[in-house]
Amino acid sequence: MQYQASVNKLTQPLVAHLLDHADKLRLGVEKLENGCTIIDAGINVPGGLEAGRIITEICMGGMGTATLSQSCYTNNWPLTINVHAANPVLSCLGSQYAGWSLSHGKYYALGSGPARAMATKVKDGAVEPVEELYKELEYRDSNDKTVLVIENDAVPPVEIVEKVAAACGVSPADLTIIVTPTSSLAGGVQVVGRVLEVAMHKAHALHFPLENIIDGSGSAPVCPPHPNFVKAMGRTNDAILFAGQVHLFVKGSDEAAEKLAKELPSSTSKDYGKPFADIFKAYEYDFFKVDAMLFSPAVVIVTAVESGKSFRAGKLDNALLDQSFGL
Repeated sequence: MQYQASVNKLTQPLVAHLLDHADKLRLGVEKLENGCTIIDAGINVPGGLEAGRIITEICMGGMGTATLSQSCYTNNWPLTINVHAANPVLSCLGSQYAGWSLSHGKYYALGSGPARAMATKVKDGAVEPVEELYKELEYRDSNDKTVLVIENDAVPPVEIVEKVAAACGVSPADLTIIVTPTSSLAGGVQVVGRVLEVAMHKAHALHFPLENIIDGSGSAPVCPPHPNFVKAMGRTNDAILFAGQVHLFVKGSDEAAEKLAKELPSSTSKDYGKPFADIFKAYEYDFFKVDAMLFSPAVVIVTAVESGKSFRAGKLDNALLDQSFGL
């Protein structure tokens, strides 16, 4: 798989829109001493749904669309985010996936968005991507400016800012970091907006050939925020696990498409059946003890484009959704 599009170049107009309309979108903008621009989407400012929608498109590398609508496919939660990516592999895995682990002292966060595709490190005298995934994708981006999205309730320390800029080969003045707390409206929207990315990541984990995925879309209900981090995180996950819907269009045999459809839904996981916050607590808040196969949409449709046949699997669970969302 080789791609020509630059996710960093495509997202710069979206970043400029956030900066130009920060007051309208209720965002905070801060310029650090080293020149890095920090966009606060919910720490000390309200932020909101529209900010979250635009940040979702930034996370998708400017190759996807995110829209908010009212839907009646769940019983009690009509506000829905709908996402589509023209190139779901590059958009979701090459940009949106939160795959860059960043830490300094007690600060820890996962980075997502276009900067991941520029980040490199030196290993055994050779320059290679910070994330191994990019070797498989055969993609490395370059641009004079970049943006990283961090899901945290605090601005990263300057040491992380410097590390990100250096890894991406840009000066801090050419780096924008968007911080979206999980408990904020914008943060909730941009996490639930990962419904298609979650499906792509699980397809990858199931060893489905990524080059056979040619298009895709997804939707999930926007969860109400919660001030408690664990419950807020639980709700964003549950929106996808209990009511996320994804439609993938793939090349290859009907058998492979049907197998993918059957294996993708969240209900195939041994940990399915309780709100995520309860599962997380049961595992003593150790994220890595949770079954990795749980993180996937509730309902999946896979269309084999060469035969025209479609395969549907999974289930919508209104009762668990209501329990998670606090109704």
